[in-house]
Amino acid sequence: MNFLNELVLRALSFQAPRIELPDEKGQTLAEYGLIMAVIAVAVVITAGTLFRGAIIAAFNGATNCLDGTC
Repeated sequence: MNFLNELVLRALSFQAPRIELPDEKGQTLAEYGLIMAVIAVAVVITAGTLFRGAIIAAFNGATNCLDGTC
């Protein structure tokens, strides 16, 4: 019985040899995400600046319609 217990214990504690992967150089997914976030913020700011007049006119038109003057 002792032999069987030892055999089961060895079978359960078996670990496969670990394979070490080489260090990957370059951008990681998090860095790409940060770059995309910066680009998205820049696009939103640029669009807001370029279409400022149209946005203000749209809000003024909506305000006038709510006041009943459209």
